[in-house]
Amino acid sequence: MKISIIVPAFNEERLLPGTLASIGAAAAAFDARGWDRELIVCDNNSTDRTAEIAREAGAIVVFEPHNQIARARNAGASRACGDWLVFVDADSQPSRDLFEDVAAEIAGGGCLAGGCTVALDSDRPAARFYARLWNALSRMSKWGAGSFIFCSAALFREVGGFSRDLYAAEEIDLFRRLKRAAREQGLAVVILHRHPLATSDRKIRLYSVTEQLAFLARTTLSAGRTLRSRSGCYPWYDGRR
Repeated sequence: MKISIIVPAFNEERLLPGTLASIGAAAAAFDARGWDRELIVCDNNSTDRTAEIAREAGAIVVFEPHNQIARARNAGASRACGDWLVFVDADSQPSRDLFEDVAAEIAGGGCLAGGCTVALDSDRPAARFYARLWNALSRMSKWGAGSFIFCSAALFREVGGFSRDLYAAEEIDLFRRLKRAAREQGLAVVILHRHPLATSDRKIRLYSVTEQLAFLARTTLSAGRTLRSRSGCYPWYDGRR
C-alpha cells in the first residue's frame, strides 16, 4: 500500500512549515502499518518561498501556473503514484489520530473516499458557529471539506478529479460524483468525526461579515455562476494571508 499526501499551496510560506511538520508526525500512522508514502506539494504560482520550504521538508514539488485550487490539487494528483490520495490544505494540521482513522477505513475495505469534520483555530464566536454548521452539513450530506479529503486514486481518476470549471465549492462537486460512483460499487463515502482537522480561521478573520454576506448573496443570486470566476471567489484568490 502506498499513500500520496498532496498539499496545494499558494503563497503559504507562513503556515506551510507547520502543516508539513504536522503531516510528517501524523503519517507515522501509515508507517506503523508498513505502508509507503510520498509527500507532494503543488506550488500554485506562488511569489514567496513556498516551493523552497516544501523542498527543504523533503516534498516532491510540482508547479501549476494557473491559480486555481482545483487545478493545483489535480496537478499534485497527476504526479502521485500512491494507491490512495490524501489532500491536506496548506493552512491545516492533521493529527496522527486522524491519520489512524483514515488508515483504518482504508484497511477495512468498505469505503472508497472520505473527509472529516474541522476545528477552526479561533476563539471567535463566528468561527465556532461556522464550524458547527459546516460539520453538521458535512456529516449529513457526506461532503468533505476541501481542507482534508482522502480517496482511492483509481476512483479519483475514474470520476475525473476536481472540476477545472470551479474556483470554489469544487470539493462538494467532487463528493457528489464520488458518492454516486461508490454507490454503484456497493461501497461507502465517510466523514470522520472523532478527531477533527485543525485548520486556519483566516477567511473569517480577514474578511468582514459584510464581505462574506456579499459573496454569499452574489453566489445565490447568480445561481452559482460566481463559483466559476476567480475574481468572483475573491476570499480564496485575492492574496490576503
